[in-house]
Amino acid sequence: MALTRKRAFRNLAHVCRFILAATFIVSGFVKSVDPWGTALKVNEYLSIYGLEWLSPISMAFSIWMCGAELMMGLMLTFKVRIRLVSIFAVLSMIFFTLLTFLSATWIPVEDCGCFGDALKLTPWETFFKNLALLPLALIVWWRYRPDKIFVFKRLELCLMALFCTIGMGLGTYCYYHLPLVDFLPYKEGVNIREEMEQSSLETHEEDVVIVCRNKRTGRLREFDLKDNEWHNAKRWEWVETRVEAEDSKEHVVVKPLISEFSLRDGEGEDATALVTESEGRLYMIGVTRFEKISPKCAKRLQSVVERAKAEGAEVICVTPERMESMEYSFVDNGEAVSCYNIDATVLKTILRAETGLVVLDNGTITKKYNWRDIK
Repeated sequence: MALTRKRAFRNLAHVCRFILAATFIVSGFVKSVDPWGTALKVNEYLSIYGLEWLSPISMAFSIWMCGAELMMGLMLTFKVRIRLVSIFAVLSMIFFTLLTFLSATWIPVEDCGCFGDALKLTPWETFFKNLALLPLALIVWWRYRPDKIFVFKRLELCLMALFCTIGMGLGTYCYYHLPLVDFLPYKEGVNIREEMEQSSLETHEEDVVIVCRNKRTGRLREFDLKDNEWHNAKRWEWVETRVEAEDSKEHVVVKPLISEFSLRDGEGEDATALVTESEGRLYMIGVTRFEKISPKCAKRLQSVVERAKAEGAEVICVTPERMESMEYSFVDNGEAVSCYNIDATVLKTILRAETGLVVLDNGTITKKYNWRDIK
């Protein structure tokens, strides 16, 4: 009888191990291929808890955290130091269960980002998911608790090195280039105008409410569509857009970020049609901060301007930065490019890079590049 119970518990532990491994691998992978998105979520938490001074290391932490999660999943799958990794699994599940409980009750977080942009879960959904995984982690830890923690076989060391390289290397590669898998609304093949029309509702402009979070205080504030104050990316972070019915208090949440695509010229006038109504090829250069453009980057961007001129194509630059002049030349004596303001969050959703290029044909995104990949 005791032997039967022991065998049943061992089988249960195997099932729990595979469920945990699958969860860690999927969660780690979808976030590792998009370290920019994870870093944005980390910065959101830092802002809420008043720890903005840690923002400079958010990207490095994002790559490490997602890589470690993927590594843990692979170690659980291939039974590499199960007791050691099960301890980390228990500790991480306890921490994230408490964190998501706070997010669901007191902390204003739209989603917890546990599966990046691939799968959006509400804070309560994430909390119950973590609550279900925590006992599984405890069962795996209990099953392998007699094992020694720091006694490694040569094969285990080789596998750990391989898994670490995969986990950290994947995030690092996608940081310097672009996500290998694009889960965002502005992926290649998307026609921006068509998506905007599909995601919008038949409503008056005054019924549209933009909800943003103050990065310093963490408080939410509502803006109408004509109010440009929420475009200040240093102070405000977009949370959601909703359309309120005139005859009721109910509201409908609009498909995120596609409906927020908007360009403004130097006088604050709407210039969105330059992209949505464009015919032929359009090169849209995205620049988060001009001071971050290196000489090598500037040369590649200038080559885009020259290529567009040779092809007879249009080229514009979009940026969240406020500029005195809405024209910019990337190199001395180079041809100036017309610049337009765009919301920082929308730009980061279109292009996961500080600086890069989006190629559109008749309003459809056909290619996206980090500046390092521009030939």
